[in-house]
Amino acid sequence: MSDARPLIGVLALQGDVREHVAALEAGGARALTVRRESELSAVDGLVLPGGESTTMSRLLETFELLAPLRARIADGMPTYGSCAGMILLAEKVLDGRPDQHQLGGLDVIVRRNAFGRQVDSFEEDVDFDGVDGGPLHAVFIRAPWVESSSPRVTVLARVPETPAAGAAAGRIVAVRQGTVLATAFHPELTGDARVHRLFVDIVNRNGDGERKTTDSQG
Repeated sequence: MSDARPLIGVLALQGDVREHVAALEAGGARALTVRRESELSAVDGLVLPGGESTTMSRLLETFELLAPLRARIADGMPTYGSCAGMILLAEKVLDGRPDQHQLGGLDVIVRRNAFGRQVDSFEEDVDFDGVDGGPLHAVFIRAPWVESSSPRVTVLARVPETPAAGAAAGRIVAVRQGTVLATAFHPELTGDARVHRLFVDIVNRNGDGERKTTDSQG
């Protein structure tokens, strides 16, 4: 019997790869670590994990994945980025390195390390459009935020407007554009698989659309 679950890759060059693999499997997918173009070609969707965005950018070049990954995202492959992954998916980054590569997919401007240094990491409950069950407990670690987004981008979550949030209050921390999803925080670290289930659903719906298109052309 064939396994109908989608095969979703986790870019495994740097960052919290194992946590995303576990969250994807909890969310109803099969997971594959991706380091080679052949592995990228095999997956139905891809997760870009948290880590260090400039390091990941350089490693994408070293492993000859930069151009193939850009091409697959442009071709509509569902992609989810958390923290550093959000930075890589943004069209433009503030406070990034001049030699940093962007993958595209999100028509947003992201500020790198917007919340401050490692010591400024924090946790907060956020309302997240598109998932049931109440607020998500969000873990922010040297996190970015979205400075601005185009009308093509759907804002899914913001930092709550509380005195404790300070300058971060109201900032955009989760977005979606078509089949591309991104969060400034790390749902893979909390044991809550709802964001990953949402992404698995995006991958499944994209696969259904591809199958219908193929069937109509046959």
